[in-house]
Amino acid sequence: DARKVVEIWGPILKELEKRTGFDFELVGSPKIPQFEIEFEQGRYDFAYMNPYHALIAGRTQKSLPLVRDGGRKLSGVLVVLADGPIKTIQDLNGKKVAFPSPNALGASLLMRADLDRLHKISIVPVWTQTHSSSYLNVALGITQAAGGVSSTLAAQKPELRDRLKVIYQTRSMPPHPVVGHPRVPAADRERVRQAFLDMGLSSNGAALLAKVPMKKPIPASVQDYQVLGEWGLESFYVK
Repeated sequence: DARKVVEIWGPILKELEKRTGFDFELVGSPKIPQFEIEFEQGRYDFAYMNPYHALIAGRTQKSLPLVRDGGRKLSGVLVVLADGPIKTIQDLNGKKVAFPSPNALGASLLMRADLDRLHKISIVPVWTQTHSSSYLNVALGITQAAGGVSSTLAAQKPELRDRLKVIYQTRSMPPHPVVGHPRVPAADRERVRQAFLDMGLSSNGAALLAKVPMKKPIPASVQDYQVLGEWGLESFYVK
């Protein structure tokens, strides 16, 4: 939702402008696939993206992670009807599973890799565009399960959330970084990184970042995300 993006990131960029002296323009994409095309073409000077996207941006544009949340890990969750017939992930073999998009990292990309590589389960994916729609598909009986992440599941209305239960959680990884494009001078990238870190030390700045959520900003590096390159996710990534 563009309004939600502006509501969360608009005040953060204003605070960054005060701390760096730079001018920022907030740019959004209507859908994840469009965003993927644009960051691979180097459209953005800075971008907030999922960890696997950060690996791709590093390969295609030499972009570098600057800062991330150090207070949590990212993982995907698989939900089914709380009172439904699906009890274990093995029960999902051959069944329909809803996902927000092919390349949503925790909710879809890593989840599908885990089901196929670790558990030898074949499913029929259904793309729904959003996490909320994926959960709703399960509640309505359109699919037998849905991939999501803990934060979006917790954000659902109680009448939907209470109808679902988590039966599987993926491997975990460091959460989304803010990355900087190499055309931005290294000193300027470092200035932005330090501004994020300083924001996390002030009550007002921390409150703004918590909405991302980035509750404990810490420096990020390429090494933080190298493990993703060892999980074979490229086989499930849709260009």
